[in-house]
Amino acid sequence: MTLRLGIPKGSLQESTVQLFARAGFNIYVSSRSYYPTIDDPDIECTLIRAQEMARYVADDAVDAGLTGIDWIAEHQAATGEEVVSVTDLVYSKQSFRKVRWVLAVPEESKYRSPRDLEGARISTELVRVTEAYFARLGVNVHVEFSWGATEVKPPDLAEAIVEATETGSTLRANHLRIIDTVLESNPQLIANRRALDDPAKRTKIENIALLLRAAMEAQGRVGLMLNVQRTDLDGILDLLPALQRPTVSPLADDGWVAVSTVLEERDVRELMPRLRAAGGHGIVEYPLNKIVL
Repeated sequence: MTLRLGIPKGSLQESTVQLFARAGFNIYVSSRSYYPTIDDPDIECTLIRAQEMARYVADDAVDAGLTGIDWIAEHQAATGEEVVSVTDLVYSKQSFRKVRWVLAVPEESKYRSPRDLEGARISTELVRVTEAYFARLGVNVHVEFSWGATEVKPPDLAEAIVEATETGSTLRANHLRIIDTVLESNPQLIANRRALDDPAKRTKIENIALLLRAAMEAQGRVGLMLNVQRTDLDGILDLLPALQRPTVSPLADDGWVAVSTVLEERDVRELMPRLRAAGGHGIVEYPLNKIVL
């Protein structure tokens, strides 16, 4: 059994490769090849643009792949073909949060709401999703495909744009004002039904999904362990903001216990001195690669 896996080429490529590394899969990408190598003999990787991933998964060119909700929706609106979302993964090019496709207009324009755009030209890469958005509002617009540099289209080439943004900084730099959110998107691991009907491929896909989710859960979290006298245990437990309940284990000395827990890394610098003052000893912080919930 060989699982054919699509890796998104472009803005998501580096962050996807990093996520797989944290999940335990090392992917090696060459600038001269569209076929990265991976240290798993049961997987073959292909670099595919995120915009085309759903199409190639649906057509069985690859068994599974990673792409955004945005491009899945665009493919389904265009063709009616569906792919199966195996798991939800919230990460993007710059951060671990969702990307927004927003409706934006020039800062000084007269447009204040989507309904003000009746008869306007809208420039975007996400054509069919944008058409469906305005159809739901009952607003007639002309949606045009943008080949790139969409932010520079208003006001001369379009009255408004629908564009993806993480922070809004590029839109502000181009003197654009957001008036609505059309769609929120984040990556999905998707597969086609033929692959999922194969027991070996289904198991492999589900195992990849489990490890990717585990890597996501570990992001920004650390493990913490310490020893404490039983008489001080309640005070220590009151300080710990655990992912689950902290684990308390007896030590050889009956008067002492070991405490271990998982917490947000950003909390450690404030928490560690408080734990020491509350009676904690041998406090150790350690990194986490994966957390399976």
